[in-house]
Amino acid sequence: MSDNGATRFYVFVMMNHKPRLLVIGCGDVGMRLLALLRDRYRIFAVTRREEHADAIRAAGATPVITDLDRPETLARLSRLARRIVHLAPPPSVGERDTRTRNLISFLPRRANVVYVSTTGVYGDCADELVGETRRPNPQNARARRRVDAEICLRAWARRSGSRLAILRVPGIYARERLPIERLHNGTPALCAEDDVFTNHIHADDLARIIALALVRGMPNRVYHAVDDSVMKMGEYFDAVAGAFDLPLPPRLPREQLRSQVSPMLLSFMSESRRLDNRRIKEELGMRLRYRDVKSALATFSAAPQSSTGPSPARGGSA
Repeated sequence: MSDNGATRFYVFVMMNHKPRLLVIGCGDVGMRLLALLRDRYRIFAVTRREEHADAIRAAGATPVITDLDRPETLARLSRLARRIVHLAPPPSVGERDTRTRNLISFLPRRANVVYVSTTGVYGDCADELVGETRRPNPQNARARRRVDAEICLRAWARRSGSRLAILRVPGIYARERLPIERLHNGTPALCAEDDVFTNHIHADDLARIIALALVRGMPNRVYHAVDDSVMKMGEYFDAVAGAFDLPLPPRLPREQLRSQVSPMLLSFMSESRRLDNRRIKEELGMRLRYRDVKSALATFSAAPQSSTGPSPARGGSA
């Protein structure tokens, strides 16, 4: 066998001996996860967009074109892997996550699943420091869909003898995922008296937490995937504005702001949470690369980005 032939055979053998991983949903965080894990796993990445397949291949994974809204396309997922990361968002309407409910019917038994949920399941917690044992209290349909997914996945894990780790994720940011456009547009923030606590995680750190949860997550365990920031929402906007030499957002009382922002943005501004992150450090061994928003902003280039990314108050689609 030639040297080139031997090399190809070695690569083939190594690829087929890697443990398999199925990643469902390949947005920004999903693509970061592929780059992080492609040398350790043979990865199958689910997307419903044919045009995204080339990017998935370039990231070192095998694209799987399926649609969680169409159960007839999901049968092959049961045969691909027993290690699974579920990043796909719920549908945008209704009280149930029908996508997760469809997916559960095709998940293999004795699987190891990491589900990326949202800290929005807690609703408004005022100034209280919240641990993972706090009972969810969703206050809008978006959060109720996430609670529905968590409940369904917990029940499936018990029935199937599987291990499930739930990551509750706040506002995801990165250099290219900042509210730059919002600041350019002068969208107001709450005045200090009405402002709410908000939580954050850098997209790269979230990918690392997911990777750790795959191997270290305890069965049916919830983890807060949040950094060490202790800041209110207006402080966040002010910090981004300062880092990129942009005007500070105007501050308004809640009643006055109500008529100037969208209902979704207003809902983010109506819930205050401070989340305890000791569990990801003590149980998963997570060492944050971006400890808090202010220190992360100091490392970013001063060149403003045009992308707004997800809602600056809560995590968007991963």
